[in-house]
Amino acid sequence: MLTLDEKQRYSRHLMLEEVGEEGQMKLKQARVLLIGCGALGSPNALYLAGAGIGKIGLVDDDTIDVSNLHRQITYKTQQIGLSKVLCAKEAIWGINPDVEVQTYQTRFNKDNALELIADYDFIIDGSDNFASKFLLNQACVLAQKPYTHAGIVRHMGQAMTYLPDHACLACVFPSPPSDASLYKPGLFGTLPAMLGMIQATEAIKYFTQVGTPLSDALLNVEITSMSFRKIQIAKNPKCPVCGSKAKKELVEITCH
Repeated sequence: MLTLDEKQRYSRHLMLEEVGEEGQMKLKQARVLLIGCGALGSPNALYLAGAGIGKIGLVDDDTIDVSNLHRQITYKTQQIGLSKVLCAKEAIWGINPDVEVQTYQTRFNKDNALELIADYDFIIDGSDNFASKFLLNQACVLAQKPYTHAGIVRHMGQAMTYLPDHACLACVFPSPPSDASLYKPGLFGTLPAMLGMIQATEAIKYFTQVGTPLSDALLNVEITSMSFRKIQIAKNPKCPVCGSKAKKELVEITCH
C-alpha cells in the first residue's frame, strides 16, 4: 500500500486509470539500472526518481567537466570535478528521498557487465560510445533483461526498446561502425533530454504496462526539421547476438 505522503507525491499518476495505485506500487518495487550518467543519463535519473522507481542503480566512472553542463542537466557548476554517480545520487534524493540509490563508480565493460545488470529488472543505455552500447545489448540478450537503447549525434537521435525474444540492437546494426569518431562531431544540447525522456517513459511503461513499448521498432528523431519517424523492425533469425547460432558469451567490442 502507498503511504499518504506517497499518494500526494504521485497524485497525478494515480489519477490515470491505466496507472492507479496498483501501477504506482509496481514502480515502487521496480529496480532500474542506468548505464552512464551523462547527457542521456541525466534526464533519465531525474524522471525515474520523480516517477517513484524504488531502486535506481548508477554506473559511471567519470567526473563532471564544464563542457558537460550544456546538456547534462543533473549537474551544477559548483560540482565540476566531482563524481557523476555521487552527484546524480544527490540530485535523485533532492527530488525523491524515498528512492534507494546504488552507485557503481566503474566503467561498464565485458568483465562486469553481467554482474552489474543481474539484480535489476530493466536497464537503460545512457552510454556515450559504440562499444558500451553493443556490449550492453549482448549482455541484456544473454541475461534476458529488457532494456531501452538511445543514441545521439549532432542533430539526430534514435531509440528502441529490447524485450526478450524480440528484435535486439544487432538485428538492426549487426556491428558497430569501425570509426568511433563518428560519435564525437558535436551535439545539440537539448537533444539528449528528448531521447532520455523517451527512455524513461519506456521504463515507466514497462512496469505499469501502459501503452505499447518501442520494441520491434526504431524511432528516429531529427530536430532541425523536428521530424519523428518510427520504423518497424523484425527479429533477425541470423542475428549475431540473438539469432539461433549466436554465441552464448560476451564478445569484446572494439571501435577505433
